[in-house]
Amino acid sequence: MARKLFALCDANSFYASCERIFRPDLTRKAIVVLSNNDGCVVTRSAEAKALGIKNGTPAFRIADLVKSGKVIPFSSNYELYADISGRMMRTIGGLVPAIEPYSIDECFMDITGMPGDTTELLTTIRSRVLQWIGIPTCVSSARTKTLAKLANHLAKTYKGLHGVLDWESLEAKRQVRAMSLVPVEEVWGIGRRISSRLEEQGVRTALEFSRLPASLVRKQFGVTLERTHAELNGESCLALEVEAPPKQQILRSRSFAKPTKERAVVEAAVATHLAEAARILRTQKMAATVVEVFFQTNPFSARTPQYFAQGAAIFGRPTADTLKLTSAAESVVRAKWRDGFEIRKAGVMLAGLEDADRIEPDLFTKEDEEKSRALMRTLDSVNRRYGKGALVTGSSIASDKWQMSRGLLSPCYTTRWEDIPKVS
Repeated sequence: MARKLFALCDANSFYASCERIFRPDLTRKAIVVLSNNDGCVVTRSAEAKALGIKNGTPAFRIADLVKSGKVIPFSSNYELYADISGRMMRTIGGLVPAIEPYSIDECFMDITGMPGDTTELLTTIRSRVLQWIGIPTCVSSARTKTLAKLANHLAKTYKGLHGVLDWESLEAKRQVRAMSLVPVEEVWGIGRRISSRLEEQGVRTALEFSRLPASLVRKQFGVTLERTHAELNGESCLALEVEAPPKQQILRSRSFAKPTKERAVVEAAVATHLAEAARILRTQKMAATVVEVFFQTNPFSARTPQYFAQGAAIFGRPTADTLKLTSAAESVVRAKWRDGFEIRKAGVMLAGLEDADRIEPDLFTKEDEEKSRALMRTLDSVNRRYGKGALVTGSSIASDKWQMSRGLLSPCYTTRWEDIPKVS
């Protein structure tokens, strides 16, 4: 039986790279992508990093660079990024037996037993994604997912590797040398808090961590980090998850562009979040027993009175019906509403999730539930065909005052008919 071999494809500055696909004039330009309400930097191109801009930098701190034209800012175009991500994953999936999308900009692959030279395969994956999608990536491989992550970090860090590294092709002494160059906090699964504890014990690199006794790692840090330790030493403990496990809860929330004292604005925000949460629920073939709603003032504002409201509605039978869930959520808002407070954020959570196919039919509600499922299928079908938001509840469009500020938004080139680039 062939030894397990994993690969990892990770996009370079993904959001910024997406903005460049339809804007060749941005090549080699410093680009930053901003967070919700254009608050702070969440993605930087290599050129922006070279200017010393850090992730989390408030937008106002780079205003002079933007004004001088040295930096080009964008609002987060989530619709574009999600579509480009899907295209990237499908392209990679056509080259390997199985993939596990790990985040919007990276995926693991199982390349066990694939014929030919591994480095050539990794190079092909990188070239195909760049040619077909326009996204630059780094691609790595190793016998464990943690080592594949470490190899990808090296591929990104050292330009001489040209974005590709097969860890297993390195001689043992080169592997040792490479691990000695990687800070322990860069090891997948070791965050800042754990790395600080390790550094207190003199463990500063991936190599030093890998050489700790396994029993010591388990005793001081638990079984999860023990698996990371084993994976760094070549023992595969993490399998490829081709199908992501169903969510136990679905949460949707967002801060408003401006605070509001209007209940109708909060209800519109809640209805919008609820519609998206319900869509995800149906995609997973689940139904919810509980819908929880919350809204709050700005907790960082010392000049305004503070209020945090939270409430839930419980269903006798689990449902995935957007209309039923929205009605229940709006009842919670009305029950918890207090006049005079400036609400800055609202959200919903669906909980008590159950497999929709395993819910026993109810003799007295069977007909209504069949009509509900048919209506939801139509809703989802229309929105898939004509675009997200083509068919929505009236509550969600009662007000748009809550919508986040995206004053620097680029066109949705691939998901909106009117934004498709025109060639004269």
